[in-house]
Amino acid sequence: MPKITHAQFNNNGYGNNGYGNNGYGNNRRMNTSMDQNRGQEKPKEIPVEVTVGKVMERLKPELSLDELQVIAISNILTESIRSQGMLIKAEVSHEDKVNNIKALSETTDKKIMELLNKEQKEKFILLNEEAKNPKKKEKKKSKEQS
Repeated sequence: MPKITHAQFNNNGYGNNGYGNNGYGNNRRMNTSMDQNRGQEKPKEIPVEVTVGKVMERLKPELSLDELQVIAISNILTESIRSQGMLIKAEVSHEDKVNNIKALSETTDKKIMELLNKEQKEKFILLNEEAKNPKKKEKKKSKEQS
């Protein structure tokens, strides 16, 4: 009876893709799945203050906001974003989440509108429409460039 060497054993189907190196005899698969789980962790959430700061960087010059308006609107946005986070995490149907977030958005916009003068309100409405329909703005730009 011929003597089976280690090399022959690994090439007879028990090694590669069998019970040997990459199969059940080794825990590489377990480690790989654990590594994948680590890699699929939720991305780090951006702090609310950072998000509000970016929004205010855009709103302040576009609406010519004074410092008091900047502070008040920042506070409204901070509260709104935190509430939105809670709504997203709530265990309700997707449709309810969408409706709740829409209502929150409308309430937030109303609160901001109360702080603006007539000219600022008009600009704010335009900015909101551009945000909802970004393609219209792109079409406008491409026509201007032609």
